[in-house]
Amino acid sequence: MTPYFLCLLLFLIGVYAVVRKRNIIKIIIGLIIAEYAVNLFFILFGYKLEGRSPIYSPDQEIFNMVDPLPQALVLTSIVIGLATTALAVAIAIRIYEKYGTFDITKINKLKG
Repeated sequence: MTPYFLCLLLFLIGVYAVVRKRNIIKIIIGLIIAEYAVNLFFILFGYKLEGRSPIYSPDQEIFNMVDPLPQALVLTSIVIGLATTALAVAIAIRIYEKYGTFDITKINKLKG
């Protein structure tokens, strides 16, 4: 049960960084932390104690295999998260080029 609480703690750290920080780069890092906390939770959810790899062979017991569905979902989530992070960093770079700062409070005060 402890790994699930640690995943929750990691997720809350990421959410805290998104909500409370004013720097765009720190917000992006908070999003990445929260995303990987969810990925870790999915992997832990599909883990089975003393389970075998989900590759079928006739000599293995089929009931003692680790669930492969969370692994496939996390693999897809990693690819989508990478694209989302790249897009967020590109937008942050464009904001810095236009306003000269990563601070959200200063960007809100500027007009133009």
